[in-house]
Formats: sequence, C-alpha cells, structure tokens
Amino acid sequence: MAEKHAVSNLGHSHDSPELRIVLIGGRELTGDPSNKSLSGNIILGQNVFDTSRRSAQSVAGQQEVHGRRVTVVDTPGWWWHYPLENTPKLDQIEIQNSVHLCPPGPHAFLLVFHHSFFLPQIFISSLKEHLKLFHKDVFNHTIVLFTAEDPWDEKNVETTISEWSEMQWILEQCGNRKHVFCVSNREDSSQVEALFEKIEAMVAANRGRHYPIDRAHGNALREEMKAISDRASKRFDEVQTQRRKLRALIEGGKTPPAHLRLVMVGAQWSAKSSAGNTILRKKAFAVHHRRTTMSCEINHGILGERTLAVVDSPGWFYNHTLQDTSETDKHEVENSVYMCTPGPHAVLLVVGLAAAFNTSYHRAVQEHMSLFRDDVWKHTIVLFTRGDWLGVKTVEERIESEEGLQWLMKKCGNRYHVLDNMKHNDEMQVQDLLEKIEEMWAGNEDPHYKVDPDREAQLEARKEAEGKLARRIRKTTERQSRILGKLFEGERLTITDLRIVLLGREESGKSMAGNKIFFEEIFERIWVKKEFQDQRRTEKCVKHEGNFGRINVAVVETPGWPADTTAPVWLKEEVLRSVSMCAPGPHVFLLVVPISKAFTEEDHKALVELLMPFGERVWRHCMVLFTWGDWLNDRLIEEHIAGEGKSLQRLVEK
Repeated sequence: MAEKHAVSNLGHSHDSPELRIVLIGGRELTGDPSNKSLSGNIILGQNVFDTSRRSAQSVAGQQEVHGRRVTVVDTPGWWWHYPLENTPKLDQIEIQNSVHLCPPGPHAFLLVFHHSFFLPQIFISSLKEHLKLFHKDVFNHTIVLFTAEDPWDEKNVETTISEWSEMQWILEQCGNRKHVFCVSNREDSSQVEALFEKIEAMVAANRGRHYPIDRAHGNALREEMKAISDRASKRFDEVQTQRRKLRALIEGGKTPPAHLRLVMVGAQWSAKSSAGNTILRKKAFAVHHRRTTMSCEINHGILGERTLAVVDSPGWFYNHTLQDTSETDKHEVENSVYMCTPGPHAVLLVVGLAAAFNTSYHRAVQEHMSLFRDDVWKHTIVLFTRGDWLGVKTVEERIESEEGLQWLMKKCGNRYHVLDNMKHNDEMQVQDLLEKIEEMWAGNEDPHYKVDPDREAQLEARKEAEGKLARRIRKTTERQSRILGKLFEGERLTITDLRIVLLGREESGKSMAGNKIFFEEIFERIWVKKEFQDQRRTEKCVKHEGNFGRINVAVVETPGWPADTTAPVWLKEEVLRSVSMCAPGPHVFLLVVPISKAFTEEDHKALVELLMPFGERVWRHCMVLFTWGDWLNDRLIEEHIAGEGKSLQRLVEK
C-alpha cells in the first residue's frame, strides 16, 4: 500500500532542505484538463489550491513533504490558442509575480500538460510568447509534467512523445526532463518523491542555481497591482454614487417601463446567446460550440413584475475590422435594433472576460458600433460575460488594467455589469442588471434608442431583394445540374487521376480544405494566423498526393495574399508554377472563399489577375469552394452569395 505524504507545518522545521516550485501552463477551449492546481495539491499533500474555479492570481502554498520544506506557486493559465497580447494584463502580471512569491527564486518550473492533450504548431507559438513573461533562462529550470487519470508508465510516455513532434521540441528545450502524475491516485507518495529527485538532479546540473529573480522587478509589479487596486476602488465608489443618484430619481416618482426591450450585440464567442438565456432564465437562444446566431432573433420572458423582450444578433470576429465582416452580418447587426420598435431601452454590448480587450478587439467594437447612430452609447451597458474568469479579482481591477476597457467605460457613461452564465439559477445577477438598465433609463432624456423608419424600410427592401436573387441563383444551379445530368446520362467517365490547385487569399482556409480532401492534417494549418503576425507565411506552392478508390489525387496549395491588396508579382509566378507541379495540368482550380469574411472588389480583382495568364478558357476549370461552412448554420449558400454583393456574384457567374 502506498504511504501517505508526511505533511506538517513549516514552522516546526527550519533546517529541512528546501524546494521551491512554480506551476505554469495553458488552457484548452474545452476547459482546463491539465490538472495544474490539482498537481500542486498532490505535491503538497493538502488541498491548498481551489480546483473548483479558475486560478486568477498566483498563490503560494507551503508544507513539509518527505523531509523537505516545499513551496508551490500556482499561476493563472493562458489560452493555448491565443498569443500573449490576448491574455489579460492582470493574468500577465500575476504570472510574472509568481516567481516573487517564493524568494529567492524557484528551483523548478513545472510545465503541466494532460497526457491526451493535442499540441498543434500554433500552441508552440503561444508557449514561446507566454514564456517571455519570464527570464530567457526559464527552460533550464523547467520539467514537463504530464497528468493522467489512470496509471501511465514510461513506455506510454515515450510512445506518445514519438508521435508528437511539437512535444519533442518542448522536451528538447527542457533537456528532455519529464515526469508523470496519476492524479486519481493521490495517496501514492512515490510519484511525488520521484519528482523531487528529478528536481534535485536538475538543480545539481544547474550547479545549485535556482531561477534568478530581480527584486526591483518584483517591487514594480507589486506597485502596479496596488495602483490598479486603488483605481479600481475609486471607480467602484464613483459607480455607486452615480447609481444612488439615478435610483433616487426612480424612488422620487419616475416610474420605469414595465416592458423592457433589450438588444444584445458583441463579438462571436463572447457568450452573447448564453447571456440572453441567463437573462430570460430559459433556453431561448441556441448555444453550441459552432456559430449559432445567423440572423437576429427575439425572445420574451417575465422576471418579477417586468416583461422582457431580448434580441440576439450575429456576432463578429473580435479581431475583424468592419471591412472584414460580411455584408449580410453587418446588415443583420444593424437590423437588431429594428426588431423591437420603436427601439431598445438598452443595448447590451457583450464583452467576454476570458480574453484581453486589446487593440484589435477595441477597434472591432468601435467600428461595429458605428453601424448605429452615435447616440447609441447613451443607451449602452457593457455586459461582461465569463464572470468566472475573474476568480478573486474584481471587474473594476480588470477595467483599470486595460486601456481599451477604460475607453469603453467612458463611451457608455461608466455603465457595466458582470454575468456568470454558469450560475443559471442566480436570479440576483439578472435582477441587478435590470435595475442598472432602469437607472440608465431614468438618467436619459430619450426613453429609448430611437430607430429610423426610413432606414428600416431600406433594410427590409434589401432583404426581400436578396431573397429573390438567392432563389434565382438556386434555380439556375439546379437547372444546370439537370441539364448536365441528362447530357451524361448512362455514361461514366473513368477517372484515374485528379489534379487540384487551391487558390485563395491568406486565412481563406486553403490548408483546411486540403486536409479535408485527404482526411488528415498534411497541409500545415495555422488558423488564427492574424493573431501571430510574426509567423512566416508560406511563399512556395506545396504539393501532396494520395490514392482514393483507385483514383490518384494530387493537391497543390498556392501561397495566399493579404486581403484587400493586389497580387504581388512573385505570387503570380508561384501560381504559374502550381500548374507545372501537376502536369499535364490541373483538372480544377478551387477558388477558396471563406464565408466568415467579406469578399471585396479587391479579392475579385486579385483572383482574376492570377488566372489571367491562362486565358479565358481557364474559367471552365474553376469552381468556387466556400470554406467556414459552419458560419452559414442553416442559411443557404445562395443567400450568402446574394447578400455579399456584386463582387462575389460576378465570381460565381464567371
């Protein structure tokens, strides 16, 4: 039977050998299965770190374990798919401060991964950027810690690593130091003892040196955190004073409307639809991991004596400019305020707390809010979602740590609220939001945001025209398919080879399409490329081949070009080379167009220019391949073509 940890209070033993450990790592989109905080508890033999919620600050725990005085520091995790600029400033400060919680510096960093965690190339970029928060010497003091629910022996580790090139790179940086915890067997103290031995061996290899810390830097971090905290307290007091004045107007006889009309706008994946469900206290809007809100939806509910009408609208990509957003999405967002005429009492601008409100997020909000008249800000409340991400921090501290949020508070008169959509049954958080809406109403001259009837008529006419055009495009396509079907009825052309060239701008999904064709990840796919501007784009054609049911398939991916620019000369040469790479010539050029983004006149010109050297007959061998199909949801592709405008319609016709 495995023995339990020998644990005691540090105050009873000051002569024991000392180990100082910092836990670091990221989080996946699906949650945080790395078990970082749990690993800290296993090491200390006590439930020191709260595993029921996210670690929002660096916390140190100390115990005597196996004859050693052990200090473990848990840190906030970052999103593995995000660069450093997307990690909230508060988290960055806390991660940096972790090394100052175990002076004179940690002996070891434990970089924690779940054993089943898949690590694509983009996550390596994220890791490199986040480790810049530490000294460049950090890898010399790092051990990779794998966690597993079931016993996972050394053979399993080596087999997994051999199939995992990105992890091989990480281990090389760490001198191939690794360890495994079976988190379901916390009573097994031998796995902790073995970890301590590996840490001590690493310290010996480092000539007894621990990770160096700069005391001046630590003092600066503490001063910065105190300044943020002081400003946060001041903001909180100002908001409470403002609320008391507005509440006095209501108590003095200014009766709020019994029927409140609310419109929700914001970025995709900001938990906007979930917030609508929390407010209405029912599953009014569909919520999935994929995009669900394609067009504005209105739902109703009753809370106490109030009747509520809540409009959900399509989200935009948080790092997209207004020009990036498709025409259909722009018009749907604008149409949201016309779903509850004569206009909403409140526009809830939804901002997720799980990512930084950085420059690109700031710009996206500013530009997309310009779809409304400027007086919309008088009726706007910032609704922060993912309230659980704050942990022990206050929303005021978060606001004071990011300039973009301070700008946002100024625009909307310092009105904000936090929702935790995980607390579905917490009626008080919704009640408090509605009270803030009533207070805003009491302080405004206009009772609601007034819509423009003429603009409403224009939007309605546009939507009707798009519907007619979509039906016409669909009929044309179906008629063409029937004619071709009859022409080749009874005939079957035996195909032994299929040669494909993928052509499209950067971030269009060419690599993703190539991988779909081969049913495996063979084309390097860096989604969210826009996030890692320093990553080198491919400037050469890439070819892969495979065999499917006696058909030899060759796919050549050409380099992309930046959106809204002309195709550079070198790219034209590469497109010419793509044809020679699949001699005697491609059967089809797949013109890759992402549904999630606007297709502009510049995009159309670039494709036409790249295909021009092949003559007009080349268009007989072209097909438009739409990617990001989940962005459509239940909408027909013909509706997207009709709504996006002349540039895309001309391409499809051509």
